[in-house]
Amino acid sequence: MKQAIMILEIIGSLGLLLYGMKLMSDGIQKSAGEGLHRILNFMTGNRFLAVLTGLGVTAIVQSSSATTVMTVSFVNAGLLTLKQAIGVIFGANIGTTITAWIVSLFGFKFKIALFAVPVFGFGYFLTFFRRLRKENLGEALMGFGLLFMGLDLLAHSMPNVDATQLGFVAFFADKGIWGLFVGVFVGLVLTVILHSSSAATAIILTMSHNGMLGWEFAAAMVLGSNIGTTVDAILAAIGTKLNARRAATVHVLFNVAGTILAMIFFHPFIRLVEFIVPGGMNLDTITLHLAMLHTVFNTINTLIFLPFVNHISAFVEFLVKPGDHEPPTEYRLVLPTVGGRETAESFVFTAEREILSMSLLVQEMFDTLTSVVSKPSSAGEVIKRLSAQEDYADQMQEALSAYLVRTSQLPLSDRALGNVRLMLRIVDDLESMTDNVFHVAMLFDRSADKRLGFEKEDTDLLEPYFALVGRFLRFIHANLNRPLSSEALAEATAMEDQIDLFRKNLKKVARKRLEEGANVKAELLYIDIVRSVEKLGDHAFSISESLAEIR
Repeated sequence: MKQAIMILEIIGSLGLLLYGMKLMSDGIQKSAGEGLHRILNFMTGNRFLAVLTGLGVTAIVQSSSATTVMTVSFVNAGLLTLKQAIGVIFGANIGTTITAWIVSLFGFKFKIALFAVPVFGFGYFLTFFRRLRKENLGEALMGFGLLFMGLDLLAHSMPNVDATQLGFVAFFADKGIWGLFVGVFVGLVLTVILHSSSAATAIILTMSHNGMLGWEFAAAMVLGSNIGTTVDAILAAIGTKLNARRAATVHVLFNVAGTILAMIFFHPFIRLVEFIVPGGMNLDTITLHLAMLHTVFNTINTLIFLPFVNHISAFVEFLVKPGDHEPPTEYRLVLPTVGGRETAESFVFTAEREILSMSLLVQEMFDTLTSVVSKPSSAGEVIKRLSAQEDYADQMQEALSAYLVRTSQLPLSDRALGNVRLMLRIVDDLESMTDNVFHVAMLFDRSADKRLGFEKEDTDLLEPYFALVGRFLRFIHANLNRPLSSEALAEATAMEDQIDLFRKNLKKVARKRLEEGANVKAELLYIDIVRSVEKLGDHAFSISESLAEIR
């Protein structure tokens, strides 16, 4: 009966501790939410400032998971780059050690309940008197009070036993490195269950203070909690954009790699901690040793990996590839700043490579649009992706145009200068093509919204029309960045004439149906689609003419 009561008391005190931690973290985030977002957004100019930002924000909200989830969401929204996010994640791991210090310094050396209850009461009255407009602060104070009340109850609920008396710990205590890996695994699982490395660390400290965990096994559990805390970042990255998934991957790799290094040098590492913390190892100092281990581990981990932010970013970009139909990220292109004929020619080569990428984007968008022809009702499903790709194309046009204008000011030959000007025209045509593709998709979507469905014979007529335009786009891509022969230009002219003839015949069919009493809105929408697709052929032919002028 006593054991059952003890177990229930432990469960209840754990619940109180976890709820208090959540309430405190939520209250602080609500109180300073917008300010913290601005800090994350603007104080990440370089890797060192990013680390300090992550450290500071995590120390305030008392949750590295909250900071990391916030960081992943900012990366997903494009407000932070992947490299900025890496620094913030590093800092968040250091900031989360504050909880361990609070617990070790105050949790077991003072009568926590003496001030925890008044703090909770004060917080409650702040939430009760709404005219004060301090509800969020009151919620944070209530959480603070509950956190330490739960910690006090947990410390008194757990029996004071030696670690050797616990079968589980005693069994693995003499298993060497394998026993330590079990400790890492237990700490990982505990953190995953609690969704908080801070809460897991507080529990590990409490058990160690009561003699239930030995120093080395508890140290291994603390290292394991650093891996377990990555679960929130993983969950936050599900269904997000590419860079957000990469940011979550950085968090996992950083914590896992750091833990592996710490386990390789485990005994020298804990000897370092024992050297830093005075007073020898006993039940009164073990919590300080664990708090110091937590801090030293994350600090050394950050110092080791911080110089390699660029390499980590490149590795993660290699590791996490874009998925199918991946929304494009922000487009960036470095502008030329120096001269020299050889350097200038290399800038032209870079521009040619980027124009090829832009042409591939046009083809991808058009292929997506072509899939809508046989099923116009599916337009709504692809609008979001096409919209992101069209925005990306706008960014490409702006950046490439600025790049080419700047390149034209470098010492180029007359031939190269003329080609750069032609490339400007080609970029404009490619961007206009993405606009047309998106416009046609919107027209299909409008037909579905207004229930102006097309007959099967209408879509059957559109399919060869789209196939011809698609062939023209592939022709353009195959001949980019090189002079177009007179024979190839004649082929382009023939395709343009075929597209014009197709457009004329399709419009005749639509007008005939109008005369026979067909739905006016549906037929006008059909004509608009035909006309907009024909504009793609016009831009493709314009690019062909530009290529014919290349020397």
